Amino acid sequence: MNFELINVRTEAGRVGIVTLNRPKQLNALNDQLMDELGAALKAFDADPAIGCAIITGSEKAFAAGADIGAMASYSFADVYKGDYITRNWEQIRSIRKPVIAAVSGFALGGGCELAMMCDFIIAADNARFGQPEIKLGIIPGAGGTQRLPRAVGKAKAMDLVLTGRMMDASEAERAGLVSRVVALDKLMDEALGAALMICDYSQMAVMAAKESINRAFEGSLNDGIVFERRLFHALFATADQKEGMDAFVNKRKAVFQNK
Repeated sequence: MNFELINVRTEAGRVGIVTLNRPKQLNALNDQLMDELGAALKAFDADPAIGCAIITGSEKAFAAGADIGAMASYSFADVYKGDYITRNWEQIRSIRKPVIAAVSGFALGGGCELAMMCDFIIAADNARFGQPEIKLGIIPGAGGTQRLPRAVGKAKAMDLVLTGRMMDASEAERAGLVSRVVALDKLMDEALGAALMICDYSQMAVMAAKESINRAFEGSLNDGIVFERRLFHALFATADQKEGMDAFVNKRKAVFQNK
């Protein structure tokens, strides 16, 4: 595929990496970029050799927000009839394999929301997160008022959304928004190391784990427990379960075949 606003590559033949590439706009997210991102992730999801994907930006900005210049002239009819955001941003939710956000610099507004759509966030020590939409007379529209309180709690989410302030990587880690913080020059090494570790496991087990955790994040405890139990039971029908447990019993490294 030929892309204009993202760069796409694979690492070790197993990890798909998407780099947002609108440097002059600090990777502001417009329709074309989100269309390209969705297409790239879907291609990785369909490739049996790929076990995990990483989305990253530049040192200065993961994504500084949605493209305000493009949005400024929109009317209610434009965004409603055009299904703005839902039409292409939500494609990320359909990706079954893990997606890691490797964030450095600004992740604001839509950029913060994009990072939260990923399965977990590894942040460089220069990362800055925020939902400053209130300063524009609007509210977050790509899940910010929903995912942020689930990640950091009501009080912190209210603080960030109502004041529009930014929080640094250290605060984001303490609040639970990011899984780990590393030095800027180690960000991609850390993200790639995590992705390659995931790729070593059974793809079926990894996808089932992702699906089950998302069920917990989005639903009730009782429904989530039932869902988890059914997936847990189902994995006993796979060759990878037999291989994993036999390898453990016989003290050898498991070699999963994803079947």
